[in-house]
Amino acid sequence: MLSQSSSPALAALLVCAMVSQLCAAQRPASQSSNPGSTRDKSSAKPPNPDEELQRALSDSGSDRAALVRNLDGFLKKYPDYPNRTSVYRALVEASLQLKDNARAADYSERMVSLNPSDISILLLAIELLERQEDQAGFRRAVSYSTRILDLVERASPAERSSRVSLEQWEQQKKSDLANTHFLRGDLYFKLRDYDAARKDLPASYETFPSAAAAERLGETAELQKDLNTAIQEYARAFALAEGKSGNVSREDIRNKIGNAWRLAHGSEQGLGEYLLNTYDTVTKPALKKTAHNDSVKEFSEFTLRKASNGAPYALRDTKGKVVVLNFWTTWCGPCHALEPLFAHVAADFHDLPEARFLSTNCDEDETLVAPYLLKAKVTTEVVFTDGLDRLFSVNSFPTVIVIDRQGTIAFRSDGFQPDTFERDLSSAVRRALEKIDPAP
Repeated sequence: MLSQSSSPALAALLVCAMVSQLCAAQRPASQSSNPGSTRDKSSAKPPNPDEELQRALSDSGSDRAALVRNLDGFLKKYPDYPNRTSVYRALVEASLQLKDNARAADYSERMVSLNPSDISILLLAIELLERQEDQAGFRRAVSYSTRILDLVERASPAERSSRVSLEQWEQQKKSDLANTHFLRGDLYFKLRDYDAARKDLPASYETFPSAAAAERLGETAELQKDLNTAIQEYARAFALAEGKSGNVSREDIRNKIGNAWRLAHGSEQGLGEYLLNTYDTVTKPALKKTAHNDSVKEFSEFTLRKASNGAPYALRDTKGKVVVLNFWTTWCGPCHALEPLFAHVAADFHDLPEARFLSTNCDEDETLVAPYLLKAKVTTEVVFTDGLDRLFSVNSFPTVIVIDRQGTIAFRSDGFQPDTFERDLSSAVRRALEKIDPAP
């Protein structure tokens, strides 16, 4: 998806692959000619563009400069060649290898003219125009970023894959909107249009708070001599920087806010307390969760929320059944290692409706869960803990608990042994289903 750092599109433009693709596409045409034919030259077919493209590619060998010359010449002769987007792609990558950024940018914009709604191509053109570092290029890049923003805003949930939940799709759209506003705001910043930048950058931050947007807002405010706003934005960037914002350097932000604070106050006295207060303000609202099941004391009386869509999951429906709970978090490495083992055991009991397996998420920041599930593809039912961790005094992860038909704990594992976990959990579930107490 969209990123606030460099576009990943460039990495995908592998010229060797493109040349191979083009060669493969043209082979049938080239194979149709017969070098040994003795037919009269007057009956020969007119030049075939596919055959000429094949010849241009073959004659280039591994010489990227020759490839650029030959493909350039081919396009001059056949400017309306149907598959010219692929030719443009090969020219972009070859030009980049030759460090001819101007030519690469030119052909990327030709790709845009043929594919005006392809976001990956628009991002590529923006990145290459930014490398030119000239005002005209920045302005064209702004127009492309505006086009991306329009495409993202008009995206409909009806277009999403069936494998993506509505909540996950909405989260991704929110992220894409934030990244596109940042992209355009950053371009306005480079154009020194600070008023325009201070419209897009706050829109990015408010949609999806990030250190990158806050840092750029701080720089913009400082350039406009608005030191109080600069300090506020730098402090937000400092609070968000670690582990969440790609290329943002917390050390650089520390230097920027220190300089702005000294300009405003004459020394750094009071800066530390200000940073701590900002950290609490920025991070605590995201971590604060609504209390669920506060007054509930019995397992079967809990109502949890499904992580996929927020729908209620009432544990009263599990009365008389065996329930297996895996308490985990997105940041817990051992939890990631345990999850496929837990899934294997759950799959063994899939056909037994008397056994329920729940992956019970305990993250303080629940916004981390949907993106994690989208990548991890957890197969068991995922619910938020909603107080179950409190009921069972879970204070380390992973913790796996088996509740028997009577509602009592039949098995508990704080942490796990990879070599024996599946065997031990399967045995515990079978004992609970058979109503056999574990051996003392």
